[in-house]
Amino acid sequence: MPRLTAERREAKRAEIVAAARRCFSREGFHQTSMPDIAAEAGVSAGAPYRYFASKEEIILAIAGDAFRLIFEPVERLADGTDAPTLGELVAAALGTISGETVRDAAGHPVDVDELLRCAVQTWSEALRSDEVRGPAAEGFERVRASIAGALDRGRAAGTVPATLDPDRGARVVMGLLHGFLLQRVAFGLTDTAGLAADLHAGLIM
Repeated sequence: MPRLTAERREAKRAEIVAAARRCFSREGFHQTSMPDIAAEAGVSAGAPYRYFASKEEIILAIAGDAFRLIFEPVERLADGTDAPTLGELVAAALGTISGETVRDAAGHPVDVDELLRCAVQTWSEALRSDEVRGPAAEGFERVRASIAGALDRGRAAGTVPATLDPDRGARVVMGLLHGFLLQRVAFGLTDTAGLAADLHAGLIM
């Protein structure tokens, strides 16, 4: 049998991750078995183990994808803009979770609803698994610090109220994102544009 090229191996790995994401989205992490993932991917029962040592390793990969794709736009704005406003940061955060698909690091399309359902499940995993909680906490703190730095620059530039505490303001942005994410997953609320408009009109500057 010819050996897999690096590109083909990565493509097969992505297929297994996508299949796992679909299974996890429908049934949950702990109701899904490795044979379920293999069947969803259309591969032999042992094939996923060529790419992942365990189901938990797949969960970690999907959790990493979820939080990276969710937080990357707001972190990019916070780090790449001299003085973004609080409203701009919130809009960037909400924009990621408003569409139907996003692209992962390899350029593959990812269904947003599947991704968000997995993200919500990851929160409960973080309560029981140090292996999940550690990277999640590190990622949260990195994004929070990035937003806080942007708000501090905004205060100096006059685009953010001088009375706003940057650290607390960053937690507000994160809290709004997490809250809307949960509302979309649990209740099907997807009016991101309306929410952003209302935030600008009455809740934030």
